[in-house]
Amino acid sequence: MKDQTDIIDKLISEWNLERPELNVEAMQVVGRIIKLGKILEKRAGSSLKETGIYYTDLDVLATIRRSGKPYELSPKQLMESVLITSGAMTALLNRLTKLELIYRVPDKRDGRIILAGLTDKGKKLIDEAIEIRFNEAQESVEVLSDSEFKNLSILLKKMLVSFGD
Repeated sequence: MKDQTDIIDKLISEWNLERPELNVEAMQVVGRIIKLGKILEKRAGSSLKETGIYYTDLDVLATIRRSGKPYELSPKQLMESVLITSGAMTALLNRLTKLELIYRVPDKRDGRIILAGLTDKGKKLIDEAIEIRFNEAQESVEVLSDSEFKNLSILLKKMLVSFGD
């Protein structure tokens, strides 16, 4: 890869001029991860437009789908896998119910808990959407060689695990 600069190089250069005493080295990694996360999330959302769902919808539907039959989870179980607040989760579940992608039913073991389950329409949609999502993810990493991909995956996992993920 030829020498290229990016926005992070620019901000590091500017901070080196304005505050040379600051240690800006970590921003070469952290800044790029943050920027890349925003870009990848935007790409993921754009790839889903044709399905009519948003990235957060996909996250919830995919969590229910990969849980296996009977494809039902409690809001608490969903909260453990999806990175949104409980208030946002309630609104999202209500919206997915109105779209007839999920149904809500009392838990047979504890009627106080209302489970979210995939409808046939929801299962069909998530099965289509997840293929689109995985294809987009594959396209996103094609710039990397096999060894770069493996090394980056190992390093990112190491960082995530170190933060308790």
